[in-house]
Amino acid sequence: MGIEGRVVLVTGGNSGVGQAAATALAAMGADVTIAARNQAKAEAARDDIRAATGKDVAIVALDLASFDSVRACAKEYSAAHARLDVLVNNAGIVVRKRQQTVDGHELQFQVNHLGHFLLTNELMPLLEASGNARVLATASDAHRTTRKGLRFDDLEWSQRRYRAFGVYSATKMMNIMHIRELARRVDDKGITANAVHPGWVYTGFARDGDTGRLGQYATSLGRPFARTPEEGARTTVHVASAPELEGVTGQYFYSERLHEPNAAARDDAAAARLWEISEQLTT
Repeated sequence: MGIEGRVVLVTGGNSGVGQAAATALAAMGADVTIAARNQAKAEAARDDIRAATGKDVAIVALDLASFDSVRACAKEYSAAHARLDVLVNNAGIVVRKRQQTVDGHELQFQVNHLGHFLLTNELMPLLEASGNARVLATASDAHRTTRKGLRFDDLEWSQRRYRAFGVYSATKMMNIMHIRELARRVDDKGITANAVHPGWVYTGFARDGDTGRLGQYATSLGRPFARTPEEGARTTVHVASAPELEGVTGQYFYSERLHEPNAAARDDAAAARLWEISEQLTT
């Protein structure tokens, strides 16, 4: 397959791992669009990518905390493109206190999972038009702390003490489960779906996230051991572009190699249940 001439959309492509992946894919000849909530940051990223690669990338507005924005993004992107070859669902957040979106959902749950679930479904006609499309989700080994699986009676974290990284970890498990169920559902449509773990990366997401002083202190202590965004993006770029991965689907990659997520993330009955609930919540 390769990546030259392929049409790519990267959410959260205005900073961190997303920008690094967008830069690398553009340098390899892909037609890249970055989707971002902050227009000024997106424009700055576009300028940086142009300076680094000599290639232009497009920008489309996307606020994953608003289903209306997700649908508008998909509509705008679809009007400008006949197909989508690679969708990288990369954007994500972590917040210290429980917040609610305009759609009435817990913020991390919507931004990290529901928003990307809806975006992928809205862009499905373009992915099918590719005939050989790839969908990627930026997950995390943080999912391993959700050992007992998802609490389907409280996916919104409204009935228990809100823990920033506990919620984040659960949403990263949702990313893996979404990918597994998506892979099963689109297996006959020329679309593959895989999750990637970038490793511990020191980015604005980690540094400036609303995790409180303790979280920011821990992040600062870990900085000497962190990967750069470019290092973290290598697995994303590999899974998005490697010809040898054609047909590989429903998998989890770390450091450009296959890894096995924990048992709870591999519960395909739970993944199917999460899909059905997500479909109901985004309809």
